[in-house]
Amino acid sequence: MVLLHVKRGDESQFLLQTPGSTKLEEITVRVARVYNARLKVQRICSEMEELAEHGIFLPPNMQGLTDDQIEELKLRDEWGEKCVPSGGSVFKKDDIGRRNGQAPNEKMKQILKKTIEEAKAIISKKQVEAGVCVTIEMVEAALDQLRGAVMIVYPMGLPPYDPIRKEFENKEDLSGTQAGLNVIRESEAQLWWVAKELRRTKTLSDYVGKNEKTKIIVKIQQRGQGAPAREPVISSEEQKQLMLYYQRRQEELKKLEENDDDSCLNSPWADNTALKRHFHGVQDIKWRPR
Repeated sequence: MVLLHVKRGDESQFLLQTPGSTKLEEITVRVARVYNARLKVQRICSEMEELAEHGIFLPPNMQGLTDDQIEELKLRDEWGEKCVPSGGSVFKKDDIGRRNGQAPNEKMKQILKKTIEEAKAIISKKQVEAGVCVTIEMVEAALDQLRGAVMIVYPMGLPPYDPIRKEFENKEDLSGTQAGLNVIRESEAQLWWVAKELRRTKTLSDYVGKNEKTKIIVKIQQRGQGAPAREPVISSEEQKQLMLYYQRRQEELKKLEENDDDSCLNSPWADNTALKRHFHGVQDIKWRPR
């Protein structure tokens, strides 16, 4: 199995294993699917953290309004009355004005937070350092865990306009957002290796050979964005170690220069003509005027 270390730009994403004989069409779709699913988990985790702190989303026509404005316009949060967390709610005002402030109690909040941590661990970039490959099944399992935690805390469900529910139903609208720019459509995804595009019509072995123990770094890119930057000759960690080595070496040379004292050469024992003068009887001759 060839091991693919998937990156986006210079940032590690995940590891994926595949036979070298696999068509790059299939590999590219798999990589894009896992990549986008990980982004979905990240978005849901971010919104669930807000859900645990400030409750469900307000209706779009009430978001950003003050209590006085809501009262003046006679607006009503009907879904907020239906979607009550298990065990009752604790009021915690959302300063941004996106959520209704009816947060779950401490026990329910811990259920959400624990599930968020577990889901983040599954898709974490630390999995690359640990040598753990991430599959679409693992990411879908993380999504199921998040969905289950929301159902436990909110048995009546979430409002149809809540971003968490939209994400679970694949109805999210990411147009005009930074999150939308990060998503790569499967049909427009490209994989690059050593500044070469891995064309979908070929197999992986056409590029890396038939050695199934090969490990390569591939970069996922949106079609039309051009070739990504090549990998540096040495990693950032190796560069740091190299700089530390040269810094220590300079300090050592500096100390040697400070200790380079040649005044000892004026000592009698350092005179290489002393023996000759001893035998000639011309030691300790001093010249001075009479």
